[in-house]
Amino acid sequence: MNSTATPAVRCNGITKTYGAGEARVEALRGIDLEVYAGELLMMVGPSGCGKTTLISVIAGILDHDGGDCELFGQNLYRFSRKELIAYRGKNIGFVFQAFNLVPALTVAENAAIPLLLNGVPMDRALAKAVECLHEVGLKGRENALPSGLSGGQQQRVAIARALVHNPRLVVCDEPTSALDHETGRRVLDVLKKSAVCRDRALIIVTHDARIFEYADRIAHMDDGKIEKVEKMN
Repeated sequence: MNSTATPAVRCNGITKTYGAGEARVEALRGIDLEVYAGELLMMVGPSGCGKTTLISVIAGILDHDGGDCELFGQNLYRFSRKELIAYRGKNIGFVFQAFNLVPALTVAENAAIPLLLNGVPMDRALAKAVECLHEVGLKGRENALPSGLSGGQQQRVAIARALVHNPRLVVCDEPTSALDHETGRRVLDVLKKSAVCRDRALIIVTHDARIFEYADRIAHMDDGKIEKVEKMN
């Protein structure tokens, strides 16, 4: 990682509030954060401190109230809704903590969704999806439905889906939470190999201390703020 390079992600003064009146909650309270190309940044902190809200804002999934967020020099919130969806579909992969698999689609079809949305023909999309599924240890499960998989297997489908279109930024919310240690390390190896290179970046929200060694830096969050960023390597 070259920290003198232009950041892949730059957040300046990001704020986000939920609710109003007595129910008002300040989820993000002026977040400043840079994530560099070629870097795996992990984000840690207690539940409810704003980690998932922050990565959702970074990925363009959630609107923010104030501040700026740039990805590879592009301010996402200057895009129209249509432009944002198109940019996100090509450049961002997101692993949701709840997996968000489509129950009626096979494992391979679920993993192929980003390619299909980007106009790749079905046969090519499925072939690439199968390759990604093999990389995360799901060879032989390509034609299964999500309901026939364990939680850990569903999580690996979600990871394959996030990687299949070679996005420039991959954002993961607890990607190893349903995995045993050995499988978690295998998945982190795949994530780091696929998502961390000169013109890409990887952000992982985690409570799993077993995978901290994979991080280049760890951002510690609490109460809607970045408390410190710790260099690991």
